[in-house]
Amino acid sequence: MKYALVVTIETASHLLFMLPRFRLLNGLKSLYLRILFGARIGRRVVYYPGIWIFTGRNLSLGDDVDLAKGVLITTDGGVSIGHRTLVGYGTLILSANHKIPAKPGRIFNAGHEKAAVTIASDVWVGANCTILPGVTIGEGAIIAAGSIVNKDVPPFSMVGGVPARVIRERK
Repeated sequence: MKYALVVTIETASHLLFMLPRFRLLNGLKSLYLRILFGARIGRRVVYYPGIWIFTGRNLSLGDDVDLAKGVLITTDGGVSIGHRTLVGYGTLILSANHKIPAKPGRIFNAGHEKAAVTIASDVWVGANCTILPGVTIGEGAIIAAGSIVNKDVPPFSMVGGVPARVIRERK
């Protein structure tokens, strides 16, 4: 029964988040996340078609957040995105990861580790970035396209690379 419920919710989420980004439909998507999962969603959030947010629990989106096509957000560990933040095409924001068991433990049954991701206000996350569990990105930061962020990012800094490193401070 639980499996059927999960598959039903996944299917409904997929269909809803494939809809175009008209203001009315974006409002419907926000309402869905609020009612079904208790997410805190600000005003004027833009969901491009083809994003994936699951489960939606422990999610907080500020006002004027823009989530581009192909964004994937896992929220079980907690995800908070501040006001006026842009998240580029194909970006992954992960708040949980598989546990690595001690030898000779099996990876398949090891479970998950959850850690909150916090992205402050006025952040620009470029296309195809990966934000790993437990990361905090400071206010006004810029994440270069293709970066893998595995450590906290200072406010008003520009980071890039694999793993992401500070390139310079914003002027």
